Amino acid sequence: MKKRIKRIIKKVLEPIIQIECTVLSFLTSKVFEQLKWVQWKLEPQPEHFDHRIDLYYQWISTRNPLWIERGVFGRLSLQNGKTLELACGDGFNARNFYSTKSQSVIACDFDPKAIQTAISNNLSENIQFVLADIRTDMPAGCFDNIIWDAAIEHFTIEESKDILIGIKKRLKPNGILCGYTMVQRVDQKKSLSHHEYEFKNKEDLHKFISLFFKYVHIFETEYPERHNLYFFASDDIGKIPFSESWPHRVY
Repeated sequence: MKKRIKRIIKKVLEPIIQIECTVLSFLTSKVFEQLKWVQWKLEPQPEHFDHRIDLYYQWISTRNPLWIERGVFGRLSLQNGKTLELACGDGFNARNFYSTKSQSVIACDFDPKAIQTAISNNLSENIQFVLADIRTDMPAGCFDNIIWDAAIEHFTIEESKDILIGIKKRLKPNGILCGYTMVQRVDQKKSLSHHEYEFKNKEDLHKFISLFFKYVHIFETEYPERHNLYFFASDDIGKIPFSESWPHRVY
């Protein structure tokens, strides 16, 4: 009798909830489409991207996984220890990718609006969001992992050199730096007005990071609208994903 009642309840409720999901998904998508238009079509453009726009609107409408790659590939190299994220933006990746594989995360950005968004939308018990300009005020500490995702292109080469010196001082001897950037467009126009220097290709990026780290691994993915570079760097070859010494590799 109880099973029969449960089947009846399910038969009645499921189509109603499915309709609710369809309606709310449509409305949510439209709201975040509007948010993207307001933030990126009207001046000035923001210094960070609210990745809820990707989650609830762009991913569904474009079926482009680019935005999710960054979190997945970044998480791949993390050791279960202390993590520092530089230029964290809205904090989406810190919460949904890095904090679940780190004992603690310090995530910093120089933009007060980015930190405000991060605290409002992506706070977690093991994440500390900090307002800091990494050119002059990089958080102190000794870290197993440092993440510099979608940010190196916002700095000049000289600024990036100084930042990498700061990164080296804060990484443990067997620590690892990981990050993402994009290749310069064929027409040499900046992909975003805030960008200072975009690397010409993976060899250009490899040459630069190799000035500071013994082992550097870079791979690329390509989409019609963007050519992406993902990098891992460490003085311990065993920390580089897919290297012969990487402990998570199957031989």
